Amino acid sequence: MDVKKRSLFNENGDVEVSKKRMINGNTTNLNDFNNMKYGWVSEWYRQAMNNFWIPEEINLSQDLKDYNNLKEAEKVAYDKILSFLIFLDSIQTANLGNINNYITASEINLCLTIQAFQEAVHSQSYSYMLDTICSPEKRNEILYQWKDDEILLERNKFIGAQYNNFLEEPTIENLVKTVMANYILEGIYFYSGFMFFYNLERNGKMPGSAQEIRYINRDENTHLWLFRSIIRELIKEEPEVFTEELREELRCMMKIGVENEINWGKYVIGDKIQGINSNLIESYIKYLGNRRLKEIGFEVIFEGYDENPAKWVDTLADANSVKTDFFEAKSTAYAKASVLIDDL
Repeated sequence: MDVKKRSLFNENGDVEVSKKRMINGNTTNLNDFNNMKYGWVSEWYRQAMNNFWIPEEINLSQDLKDYNNLKEAEKVAYDKILSFLIFLDSIQTANLGNINNYITASEINLCLTIQAFQEAVHSQSYSYMLDTICSPEKRNEILYQWKDDEILLERNKFIGAQYNNFLEEPTIENLVKTVMANYILEGIYFYSGFMFFYNLERNGKMPGSAQEIRYINRDENTHLWLFRSIIRELIKEEPEVFTEELREELRCMMKIGVENEINWGKYVIGDKIQGINSNLIESYIKYLGNRRLKEIGFEVIFEGYDENPAKWVDTLADANSVKTDFFEAKSTAYAKASVLIDDL
């Protein structure tokens, strides 16, 4: 089933809010902040805008000292995880516009545009971290490790292939798979890396890096919320697309995403670093996979993984202790550095 690319200028577009559709709608592309079909967007937009931050406002002077004193296993993990995160946010910055071209609800177009900007800021933050702690030669080596590390390259291909499939064959089914790939990336693929940086901090190492990651984590929570909501709306508006076969494909994508993240975590962290081990990584990522599936109304895959085994990650991920019910998107407070807690 084809999905139509939205026109840039459409004088005959629908102006009635009730006629808006996530895809294949007849949009004027007018950004009307007072007439939104998707009520959750108003909360999302305010949260995302309040999250604005600049990487250089975080002091990394202690990290420069700490990096040279990291144990070899910690340094290798730091470099490889950073290389992976750099790739993820770079491909996100490039791909979100491709998805946005086919979304015909103007308020969602705004959200995806803000997300693309935030992904660019994340890429900038990783460069800032590398520029601070290592030489230009070492920086370039870390930036492109994903090209030579077979395990790292293989997991990048999983997400990249989904994005390319949609570009080559823009069907509704492939769009849904691309949206699901984004959901997996935002909700699974970052998390063993985030855990690693927070664990360094609780061991008294690399506090500036952890703070950079904390702000990135806060942004990623809004991105996770966005793609979860897009999937939910598509299920409501295009129920005939979500056949049992497609649902099973999407669940299989989540299973592969979880397995990739577990294998990656065991590869770069394993049992070599104080405070984290292979068993914790596996339990935590499987828990996240089940949680993500439940939140879009799908059956869980991993039996027995219903409780969060790493609650300390939540505590360290909290940017400023402004609590928010992430999955219901009801914030109790907003501030310049307000935060969504991924209620894990």
